[in-house]
Amino acid sequence: MESTQTSPKLLTEASQMRVQGNWTSPQLARWLALKDWLQRPALPLLLDCREMDTNGALVFLQIFGAHPSNWPQGLTARQTQLLYLVRDKRLPPPRQEKLNWLADLGYRGIKIIKHARQLLDFIGRLSLGLVDLLLHPGQLKLKLILDVIQKDGLHALPIISLMAFLLGAVIAWQGGLQLATYGANIFIVELVAITHLRELGPLIAAILVAGRSGSAYAAQLATMKMNQEIQALETLGQDAYAWLVFPKLAGLLITLPLLTVLADLAGLAGGMLVASLQLDISPTAFWQRLGSSIPVGHFWVGLVKAPVFALVIVLVGCMQGFLAKGGAEAVGQRTTRSVVQAIFLVIILDAIFSIIFSRVGWS
Repeated sequence: MESTQTSPKLLTEASQMRVQGNWTSPQLARWLALKDWLQRPALPLLLDCREMDTNGALVFLQIFGAHPSNWPQGLTARQTQLLYLVRDKRLPPPRQEKLNWLADLGYRGIKIIKHARQLLDFIGRLSLGLVDLLLHPGQLKLKLILDVIQKDGLHALPIISLMAFLLGAVIAWQGGLQLATYGANIFIVELVAITHLRELGPLIAAILVAGRSGSAYAAQLATMKMNQEIQALETLGQDAYAWLVFPKLAGLLITLPLLTVLADLAGLAGGMLVASLQLDISPTAFWQRLGSSIPVGHFWVGLVKAPVFALVIVLVGCMQGFLAKGGAEAVGQRTTRSVVQAIFLVIILDAIFSIIFSRVGWS
């Protein structure tokens, strides 16, 4: 039988006002219509309620406030417990006092040490796996390596070609405006070639691969860990690194140098196009100048960086995936961290390479 206390009512008695009705979702609009009467009662309130759900508890707190001293009499123990639960979930957590600078420094130092320990542990396990792989080359998953080459290499050709082409065109356009004022148009070849071959070609390829493939590695491994697929693989006696890390490492070590060569060619093509349109340097003159004035060492300097960048991208992406804990939010966090850390390390390594090459006379 339907309850007689479904519809909200205010009943005035001798010394109190009875608040009668269920605090459930169908009645919320009526309770909100009585909000002014309930917040400023002429007499003490007595609650006469048989049912209360979470939506009703939320409206109850909006009307009477979060402090129990403001709540009407007559709540059952179960209703009071529900109100406490909704109140604690609804209200923001208390603000923590700001740590002083010394405590904050110690906290950040502990986080750095913990992260370094995790990195060393991951590199150690990876090194042991590589040694075992060298002793047993048959364990290498050739099909998975080819899959990495296809997904991270072949499918990345359009975006890397376009970005490198546009970057080469922008460098030539901005540099050509300055060179034209001095009548040194032909030196646009040196500007575009040296800048792109040594720095921008390998850098743009590595950054795009870090954002495109490094994030995919982290998301894949983090999701597999959440679904306990990695634990299942190890339960079957299989090495998770042999299936999930080594094919990515081998595939990207092959792919990224090739993508770097593609980025170099696309960047030079963009510079050649702008030089032809803006500075009246024909493509033939551009390539003749490129072959006669640019040492091939600049190309090798840029190409040497590619395998190192590939190693960093795979290490960061896979390590962040293996460290994931929690739910879907953790997958997103680890994916974001993998992209940020990989790009940051790639830029740092590029700067270190520039310093080393200048010290040994390869500038």
